[in-house]
Amino acid sequence: MPDVGEGLTEAEILKWYVQPGDTVTDGQVVCEVETAKAAVELPIPYDGVVHELRFPEGTTVDVGEVIISVNVGGDAAAQPQTAQPAAAEPAAKDAAAPAAEEAAPAGRQPVLVGYGVAESSTKRRPRKGATAPAEPSAARSAVQGELNGHAGAAQAAPAAPAPAPAPVAAARPLAKPPVRKLAKDLGVDLAAVTPTGPDGIITREDVHAAVDLAAASVAAPAAVPVQPQAAEVPQAPQQAQPAPQAQPATGRETRIPIKGVRKATAQAMIGSAFTAPHVTEFITVDVTRTMKLVEELKSDKDMAGLRVNPLLLVAKALLVAIKRNPGINASWDEAAQEIVLKHYVNLGIAAATPRGLIVPNIKDAHDKTLPELAASLGELVSTAREGKTTPAAMQGGTVTITNVGVFGVDTGTPILNPGESAILAVGAIKLQPWVHKGKVKPRQVTTLALSFDHRLVDGELGSKVLADIAAVLEQPKRLITWA
Repeated sequence: MPDVGEGLTEAEILKWYVQPGDTVTDGQVVCEVETAKAAVELPIPYDGVVHELRFPEGTTVDVGEVIISVNVGGDAAAQPQTAQPAAAEPAAKDAAAPAAEEAAPAGRQPVLVGYGVAESSTKRRPRKGATAPAEPSAARSAVQGELNGHAGAAQAAPAAPAPAPAPVAAARPLAKPPVRKLAKDLGVDLAAVTPTGPDGIITREDVHAAVDLAAASVAAPAAVPVQPQAAEVPQAPQQAQPAPQAQPATGRETRIPIKGVRKATAQAMIGSAFTAPHVTEFITVDVTRTMKLVEELKSDKDMAGLRVNPLLLVAKALLVAIKRNPGINASWDEAAQEIVLKHYVNLGIAAATPRGLIVPNIKDAHDKTLPELAASLGELVSTAREGKTTPAAMQGGTVTITNVGVFGVDTGTPILNPGESAILAVGAIKLQPWVHKGKVKPRQVTTLALSFDHRLVDGELGSKVLADIAAVLEQPKRLITWA
């Protein structure tokens, strides 16, 4: 499992595109995985025959774990087999070359496109006090023996002048940091968990199985025991929404693991809400002229084939307001104790997708013409709906727009996207009684809300930006006079 370079430690395998026995070529996409931010297709850096898939679809795998092995020795007749999350047999490991462990041919280093090169091996280093094994199989035996208290491991370790032999349970369970954190969060004692991973390593599945076992032991006698694998291997992993995975005997609750986009969103919102002091201001504006302009643009030949809607003109109005008030487009560097004023605008658009809320952004939106901005918005929305938004598309945003009006909501108090200084919420546009030219008339009206980081933006600057956005939407000709 490659490291996408964003500090992510795990990914869920959504779909395999190959099976054991299939021939693969360098650069061929073999699977789709979901990180905490997006769905990503992974290519294979080898030519050969798929020997085994180490994990089934729906499994969450730590970065660095071998997920597929390929026979690159030209022996296409090798018998392929599919492996479960448990450790593969040593013979199978020797028969096939794991994609993350096989040495590259001279002069070439295998690289998963877009993920960089991992310089270090993902193998676990030997424990202190253990002698260096002569062969990999000996290393596996030593680690396994140490975990289970086998005599072989005891002989390999140097004698310690202890008054009494240490009990077997004193051995520290083998588990990676993410698994240890999961066990801590769930209140699971790793010493009581039965390991099923390679070399006796405790996996996430083992921790969840221990939780399910504990829950089953206290459930009512009539309850149906929860199968451990059901919580980790959904029947339809390609479905974007997480499936209900564990229900108590009463059937009145459903528990859904927090992972993927939902987990990343929660962590980001907590970090933003409790780091940046938020201030939200509101303004209600008559956008009747803007709505008329939208209809005119739809019939303009220069906008043919492009997505033209009120959001397009709201985005343009925000860009004009930022140009008039550049101080709003900044970030707070806590480590350097500096305010970073940005001379470019990467405009984020909050998008509700089947996998959860994501915020891809339009790079250098400030330099785009209206048709170019419309094309970028259309591409952003269609890509998000297809679940193909890349992690790179969600990095580097400076300000964001969230359109809550599409849900019929008047407005809200949006939380800043981490690292950004402002976010604009656009409410529903609807006919309301409005005083226009001294008379009460039905007009198209909406409410805007601007949240900003009060460390960076004081009330005066925030108010000017919001007032400018409203002024452009009320009189769209200002797109020309203020540009």
